[in-house]
Amino acid sequence: MKRTRAALLCLLTTLLLISAADSTVMRLEMTHRDTLFPTSVRRIGDIIGSDQKRHSLISHKRTTATNGGARLTLRSGFDYGAAQYFAEIRVGTPAKRFRVVVDTGSELTWVNCRFRGKGKTENRRVFRAEESSSFSRIGCLTQTCKVDLMNLFSLSSCPTPSTPCSYDYRYVDGSAAQGVFGKETFTVRLTNGRVARLPGVLVGCTNSFSGDSFRGADGVLGLALSDYSFTSKATNVFGGKFSYCLVDHLSNKNVSNYLIFGSSSFSSATKLNATRTTPLDLNVIPPFYAVNIIGLSLGETMLDIPMQVWDATQGGGTIMDSGTSLTLLADAAYKAVVSGLQRYLVGLKRVKPEGLPIEYCFDTTSGFNQSKLPQLTFHFKGGARFEPHRRSYLIDAASGVKCLGFVSAGEPGTNVIGNIMQQNYLWEFDIVASTLTFAPSTCL
Repeated sequence: MKRTRAALLCLLTTLLLISAADSTVMRLEMTHRDTLFPTSVRRIGDIIGSDQKRHSLISHKRTTATNGGARLTLRSGFDYGAAQYFAEIRVGTPAKRFRVVVDTGSELTWVNCRFRGKGKTENRRVFRAEESSSFSRIGCLTQTCKVDLMNLFSLSSCPTPSTPCSYDYRYVDGSAAQGVFGKETFTVRLTNGRVARLPGVLVGCTNSFSGDSFRGADGVLGLALSDYSFTSKATNVFGGKFSYCLVDHLSNKNVSNYLIFGSSSFSSATKLNATRTTPLDLNVIPPFYAVNIIGLSLGETMLDIPMQVWDATQGGGTIMDSGTSLTLLADAAYKAVVSGLQRYLVGLKRVKPEGLPIEYCFDTTSGFNQSKLPQLTFHFKGGARFEPHRRSYLIDAASGVKCLGFVSAGEPGTNVIGNIMQQNYLWEFDIVASTLTFAPSTCL
């Protein structure tokens, strides 16, 4: 059959058949828009222009999602007197820079903020929400406020329909942040050098906060696994994984690495033969990143630790937490580890530095060869082994003083692998595959 020129110019007709019964058919005719207007060179030019714009958007989305993971500079907070790791984020329109604690153990992302005249200024950077064209408050009468944000400590007070949804967010160390919820646009640098904007990110406009956790910081980047965390938004856009490499916790602010969403950080600089992978138990202790430890060893000796210490169903279990500095172990594990390590420190004088919550500290001014310590190893389910550097568990606490970097978590208690134990390792959290991959790295 001879085809007409109009057909060659893409006359598209299709039938959509939805049958509720054999005798019931709905038919919708779908016609190309160009059959409604005369075809011309100008029209063809319009088509090409429109298609090019659409293709540009498609290419941008593909580039953003696959080749352009987001990259945030990551530094130790040592120069700021903080035992945390900081990243710099850009919030609002126009974008403002803020230094925030990188915290895989909390869900809420917030910045020091003023809204309707309320908020601390102190000597910190302040986000002035009403000056951002992209800030939108969340009302206190909304379903989001009353139900969805309950786990983020939203408050029930709602004096008027125009009142924003407020929060009183509490951290396990006693720190707290109070303010109002909003949606905002974040601007991020991509690994390919380009810039992308993430609209609609839940952000806390914090007008009051307390606690040592925020020393030197303008806020917190909440990376726990939650529908409302920054992780949820970023992994939806850039792919279901994020990674970081923590430089030595005593590094100054000129030394940095990256927190990356999307593209893999395992490069040729990483010792790939040292890479290990273990399952992430994402549904065991939500919203935390739980790992399944089956035991600890010192040197060639497996420590005698009851299995219930590692069992989340019995009040135990283990999480990775970048917002906790020291490593917390349930009492049975704590006693086994510190008593095992103490045997190698018998020649050193015990001291108690003022203000430190660590029980086992030693005077090393007379000299101590740290390499004499046995290798501490975390044995994960599936056979992977994490062997932290010795300076990660015998840490420098003051001049001439070293301490065992552990705190008892009680019994039963959740074990926490803190950021000092994680330092100088590259960690990749794959949310889709539910895996944690790691390898030793200089992070430089």
